[in-house]
Amino acid sequence: MFFDPLYILMVMLPTMVISGIAQAWISNAYQKWSNIPNTKRVTGQQVAQILMREGGLARVGLEVSRGQMSDHYDPTSKTVRLSPNVATQPSVASLAIAAHEFGHVQQDQQNSPMMALRSMLVPAAQIGPSFGIILMILGLVIGFTGLSVLGLILFAGVAVFTLVTLPVELDASRRALKLMQNTGLLASVQDEQGARAVLRAAAFTYVAALLSSLLTLAYWAMVVFGSSRD
Repeated sequence: MFFDPLYILMVMLPTMVISGIAQAWISNAYQKWSNIPNTKRVTGQQVAQILMREGGLARVGLEVSRGQMSDHYDPTSKTVRLSPNVATQPSVASLAIAAHEFGHVQQDQQNSPMMALRSMLVPAAQIGPSFGIILMILGLVIGFTGLSVLGLILFAGVAVFTLVTLPVELDASRRALKLMQNTGLLASVQDEQGARAVLRAAAFTYVAALLSSLLTLAYWAMVVFGSSRD
């Protein structure tokens, strides 16, 4: 696969370009808005406390995680984990990121069907690609198309997961903006402008992941079904 010119042109190069753009965008947005204080001078941890108290999202744990940009919501333990910088800095970026995670909390507490579907797809996304590639290659080697197709279906799990993830993340950002507006956390035009910029940049990382997974899936589909016609 790695020496196939089609793979390089169809998957590797586009993925490198798309991922590079996404990484540069989120890095630039985060760097810019993490150095600009939000109007209320609240840290990410304080944002979380305000949203738990005033946003009706109290039934959730709050922890500080390790590493930069490691912020996430764990629906299994019902816990929001904020990275050290987000938790402790009163920046516009901290405001947006903390609110985004509570957008996920709201999705979970309101039983969002898309979020539930994404949680169900996690095992398929984690296990499917590894077993899928093995079955596809084995099927191609022994000339058993059915085995390769089964592998392709398993491999498609990660593409389906990223496809479902994108609307979940976009909805969490939409909810975050509404939560910040309703609780008065967006206290200036600059706050709203910066929050939207950070959330847009973060959303594009999920667009990049989806495009990459679809390109990889399309490549393998061409290989599997192309070999079946030989």
